[in-house]
Amino acid sequence: MVEAGVVNVVATADLSQKVDLDELGKLKGILHDSEVYGGRVAYFRSPRIKGTVSIFASGKMISVGTGSEEEATRELEYAKEFLVEKGFVKHAILKPEIRNIVVVANFGESIDLEELAREHKVIYEPEQFPGGIMKIREPYKATVLLFASGKAVVTGLKSSSQINLTLQKITNSIKNN
Repeated sequence: MVEAGVVNVVATADLSQKVDLDELGKLKGILHDSEVYGGRVAYFRSPRIKGTVSIFASGKMISVGTGSEEEATRELEYAKEFLVEKGFVKHAILKPEIRNIVVVANFGESIDLEELAREHKVIYEPEQFPGGIMKIREPYKATVLLFASGKAVVTGLKSSSQINLTLQKITNSIKNN
């Protein structure tokens, strides 16, 4: 039985209008430093959200640090409402897009990475990195970091509905070793 959980969801949205980051940076809950990335981004944090929403002068936003697609979408909407309420932008309809879902999995048994590298297209160079790197193309594109302990990190998924099939594909590769 594979134990797995989502540890991060990255989602983006566009306000379709400019945001004055210097003025925005004066508000509580906003971190803006003109030395960081040339002042092109502000970070919105609040006790009401789990992650962080990066806000760019272009009006684009990125949510990171949530545990589900719904939570990421809610945080982008919350940041937008904050900006509207404070008068930085006019009301906008967001069309959030999930860009990446990161899953941590435990396959419950040791993995022979050398054998896996020989039998499957897994990159394993222990002097460079202690894990194997598996690229999955079907049914969904994902990159998997596999460790001898039986643990793995899966990145690149675009929907939580893709998790189970991807984990099954990894399990099949491990079992067919």
